[in-house]
Amino acid sequence: MLLVWLGLGLAGIVSAQAPDAPVNRRWELGPFVQGGTGVGDRSDFQFFALGFQAGRRLSPVVHAGPLTGDFEMGVNVRPFWQAYTPAPHTQVVNVGDGIIIENIGGGTFTGASITPVIFRWNFRPESQRFMPWFQAQGAVLYTTHKFPPTVEVPEGTPGGTSVWNFRSGAGIGFHYFTRPRRSVDFALNAEHISSASLGDRNPGVNASLQFQLGYSWWK
Repeated sequence: MLLVWLGLGLAGIVSAQAPDAPVNRRWELGPFVQGGTGVGDRSDFQFFALGFQAGRRLSPVVHAGPLTGDFEMGVNVRPFWQAYTPAPHTQVVNVGDGIIIENIGGGTFTGASITPVIFRWNFRPESQRFMPWFQAQGAVLYTTHKFPPTVEVPEGTPGGTSVWNFRSGAGIGFHYFTRPRRSVDFALNAEHISSASLGDRNPGVNASLQFQLGYSWWK
């Protein structure tokens, strides 16, 4: 009998301490840090950002076997965003029967970004500590200098890119609950950056991989 009482008491303690996935919590809020690298012809580009994100569950849990989960919409703001590109340099270009030497911009680009649309599906496994998810997103990016670097031209003449760009992409990640209503968040996003031809040239960043680490409060 004593062993039974001890077993029930221990089970109660474990149950009280175990983090609970916030099935009934509507909001998640928290800061994050993100870093990554370009791929392909932009593999020499590096990225870093600091921000804050908010999300709200819009659906009840939908039971669909391994796809069981709920739908969430979110936003995030990145008041600090940077891209590190090769230093300014010259480039020789063949033109007809001759060549021209172009001055290519480069260096560090600083700006800010807002992601007004994040569509996320939260999976609901049996584990109370682990909640994976998949998301797609669209964002606006402003930089203090035209990005990405291209042929340097006097301001107001053709040949530049744009200080306004758009970020789009998709990612996977998960929440790991360290306490009830508290989680450490990990994500891997694939992103594309393009000015949508707002500038005279639109070389863009066709693809980059971004790793994100965050912390969330659930309400």
